[in-house]
Amino acid sequence: MSKHARHRTRTRRPARLGRRWPLAAAGAALAGLAAWLCGVPFDLGGDLGAAKGNQELRGDATHGDGDHPSRGEHRPAAPHAGPPAPAPPKVIPGLSDATRARIPADSRQVVLVSGKGKDSSYNTVTLYGRAEGSRDWTAGPSWQGRNGAKGWSTDRRYGDLTSPIGVFALTDAGGLLSAPPGTRLPYDQDEAFVPGGVGVEGESLAGSFDYVVAIDFNRRPGTSPLDPEKPEGEDKGGNIWLHVDHDGPSQGCVGIPAAAMRKVLETLDPAQHPVIVMGPAGM
Repeated sequence: MSKHARHRTRTRRPARLGRRWPLAAAGAALAGLAAWLCGVPFDLGGDLGAAKGNQELRGDATHGDGDHPSRGEHRPAAPHAGPPAPAPPKVIPGLSDATRARIPADSRQVVLVSGKGKDSSYNTVTLYGRAEGSRDWTAGPSWQGRNGAKGWSTDRRYGDLTSPIGVFALTDAGGLLSAPPGTRLPYDQDEAFVPGGVGVEGESLAGSFDYVVAIDFNRRPGTSPLDPEKPEGEDKGGNIWLHVDHDGPSQGCVGIPAAAMRKVLETLDPAQHPVIVMGPAGM
């Protein structure tokens, strides 16, 4: 074999390269370890490195249901909400604040007479009540009624055919017939409860005073509805009652059906200080 052949054979042997490779691999590993220990990301290269990097970036943010904060993120504590605000009281609808303020604090029964208009003789009468110590009013039965032929007035005068606007106590009752069972208001049964003449539109008034509840407008509380005294003078008129409707407008009283009058008398209780709130809607 020639020298030249032997030289070619020697140059093709990989022995020395094989001996150098462990040193190069060890050097790369040591470099990676050093980079990792110093906090420098170590590039694994290719798809494996990309997958590793994505996983590290996601971290806790993709753990569980996703509600956990990422590493190092600070989330402030939720403010203390405190107790819920109390619900507003249930008021009697259709009244101004000024009228509501006139209802006595100790009153737990209200007869609301809500007129259809200032000049209208038609109205709706509704019973309201509230439990002792409660501010919430609850509506009871309701009926269609009539009032003064010329509507409502804040300065009623005798003969003007209007009904007075305001909040008035209900303290006394009476009628031609005996009191319905359960009546607790003082009740004066008297044969004098018979109307004379005819109504404003010529209708019969028979039976109108079978049951009445006196409205404390220009009268002395604690007396029969028939009491003629008018403490504020004759010019204002008086004897304004809640009584049985006679299918027509009144001279100033409020009329409702006979069955409704019986229900009112069975319901009103002096211990609950009943009042009547009367006037056009929105009074």
